[in-house]
Order: sequence, then C-alpha cells, then structure tokens
Amino acid sequence: MKNWVDQMLTHPLGTLIGYFSVAILGLIVFLYLFELVARYNCWNEIGRGNVAAALATGGKIFAICNVLRYSIEAKTSIYDTMKWAFFGFVLLFVAYLLFEFLTPVFSVDGEIQKDNRAVGAISLLISVSLSYVIGACIF
Repeated sequence: MKNWVDQMLTHPLGTLIGYFSVAILGLIVFLYLFELVARYNCWNEIGRGNVAAALATGGKIFAICNVLRYSIEAKTSIYDTMKWAFFGFVLLFVAYLLFEFLTPVFSVDGEIQKDNRAVGAISLLISVSLSYVIGACIF
C-alpha cells in the first residue's frame, strides 16, 4: 500500500488529493476532539446564531489548517507531514485546555455558550496566533 501511495504522490494531482484528504481527516478528528471537551455543542450553538461559538470554532478550523499548511511546506513526505501535523494539532488541543484553565475568573466555554463575543474573538486569536508559532517550529 505504501508504495502505491508513494507512486500516486509523484503526480501533482495525486499530491493535491493526498494532502487534501489528510486535511479533511485532520479537521474531522480534531474538531471532534474539541467538541468532546467543550461544555457546549459547537454546531448547535452556531445553528442558533451564536457568534462567539462561530468565532471560536472558526479559529480552531483556521489553526488546524494553518498547522497542516506549515507541515506541507516543510517539503517532506506525506507521512512526515501527517506526523508534524499531528504534533501541531496536539499542541493546539493542549493550548485550548490551558486557555480554559488559565482563566479562573470565568469559564471560557460558559462565556462562549452565552455568546460572549469578546471571549469568542480572543479564543479565535489565540488559536490562530499559536498555529503560526507551532507552524514556525515545523521543519
């Protein structure tokens, strides 16, 4: 199987499909993990018009894709790209947990559920900013 995948990745279209598949899989898995630990249902809140939840979720989506972008730009194999992206995603997840832990004055998830847009915007900016820091460390 590995040889077949490597052969497919020698063609530009195969490379596009391979990296796109990894990106979609990463988004699904890591958004699901974020959904498991959040005290609210992101997609239900977005469906209700909760802008704070949309900002926070959008930040996570951007951050996940940005880490993957840096992993791809490292110009290693798709296997190394998946490894680096996984480590980056784990760091984003840890940062999410730390953000909740380091704000003892209020619950980040609780404020996002209440549509506190300031907290949603800060959540977005933390996710995006850290994705650039994590990405810069990928080589």
